[in-house]
Amino acid sequence: MNTVLVVDDVVAMADQYAYDLKRVGGYETLVAHGGQAALDALEREAVDCVILDLEMPGMDGFEVLRAMARRGLKAPVIVYTGTGNYDRCTEAIRLGAQSFIDKAEPMERVVQEVEHALERQRLAAQLAALRGRLELEAPLVGASGAMQQLKDAIGRVAKIPSPVLIVGESGSGKELVARALHRLGPHPSGPFIALNAAALPENLVEDELFGHERGAFTGAGALRKGAFEAAAGGTVFLDEIGELPLAAQAKLLRVIEQRQVTRLGGNRTVPVLARVLAATNRDLEAEVKAGRFREDVYYRLNVHTLRVPPLRERRSDVPALVEHLLAATCAYFGTRPKTIEPAAIECLMRYDWTRNNVRELRNVVERMIIAVDGDTIGIDDVPGEIRQDAGRRRADSDTVPSTFHDLKTEAEREIIVTALEHNDWHITRTAQALGLADHASLLKIMRRHNISRDASRK
Repeated sequence: MNTVLVVDDVVAMADQYAYDLKRVGGYETLVAHGGQAALDALEREAVDCVILDLEMPGMDGFEVLRAMARRGLKAPVIVYTGTGNYDRCTEAIRLGAQSFIDKAEPMERVVQEVEHALERQRLAAQLAALRGRLELEAPLVGASGAMQQLKDAIGRVAKIPSPVLIVGESGSGKELVARALHRLGPHPSGPFIALNAAALPENLVEDELFGHERGAFTGAGALRKGAFEAAAGGTVFLDEIGELPLAAQAKLLRVIEQRQVTRLGGNRTVPVLARVLAATNRDLEAEVKAGRFREDVYYRLNVHTLRVPPLRERRSDVPALVEHLLAATCAYFGTRPKTIEPAAIECLMRYDWTRNNVRELRNVVERMIIAVDGDTIGIDDVPGEIRQDAGRRRADSDTVPSTFHDLKTEAEREIIVTALEHNDWHITRTAQALGLADHASLLKIMRRHNISRDASRK
């Protein structure tokens, strides 16, 4: 139940307003008979909305609004006045009030205004949460050789309007690559429409992709645009493209080649201008040979192919990923920032992450943040199954290993990053621990591998 604070120096007025708000709106109500009392209540109680009188002796409503801004008190404020001086109400809006009402307004109108204020507050909180989640997932973090190759490839093909096929294991970051291609592409301000073919019932796939005309089937009471029309002037991202039914694949080919779509139940074509990005964790060539994926669609999609490396091929990026995920997750949860001890980092670097790659790492970081009461995450706070498996590196990988040069480079980079983390990035101490001649030798190796606290987090 929402709580409304009524602030008015006229005791009878404040009490009557509080009573009527409870009676008509069903709110819990609090009363403050002055500006300072209102601020004390806001500091002490969980207030969802404030109804504030502007004309009060001592600390008036304007000073209350200024004090709320200084103290970071976020409850929405509705000012009310009995003077009819709406210029002063406008000044209150400038100071942060959401709206104003006249004291003579019927209580039903006041309740409506409170509901609007509460709804705006809810929407703002949801938007902040979505932004936090986007911040949590958005960047392609890491400066390993494998990630640098991927970023270079993204930069080369981003401006080209041709389709791109993004391949990689589950949780490796394929959608992040798609969003980077869109952001760096020719139409970054256009819409980005993502559709997961594996999550759609087969009978709804074509409707989601291509839309339908009114009356196309029972329940189709209105025309509905599909993903391709919704993505006009932007990008449509088809995740898990290998799960797309063969009938939908045939229509997809027409959209890619002719840049036009026919809605379900319709006989007219609609031009669509949207870049197509697709992603899969399957071997589409094998799917083609097995007859489960159309060869013409495959060759139309893989004009450019980007491979997202699994996390076990870029273990040296784990410290940067963990630092990013710690900061972003704590901000998302609204908790104090936490740090992680070098021994815990080393444990996470030894784990293979074959179940779900970066997504698995993100879930583990979230578990540790929730489980740890203090500000530091230690080795004992790493989940038991991670600690048990961290010492064993799997030799039987489902992916084709990189070249010997790539494996050697990543192994050397991993050794250097692990040593730096263990020595809190103290260059001289790390050089001594590695048995190098001096700190200049370590700096030379770091430059060759693009290792720095800042570079690793880009």
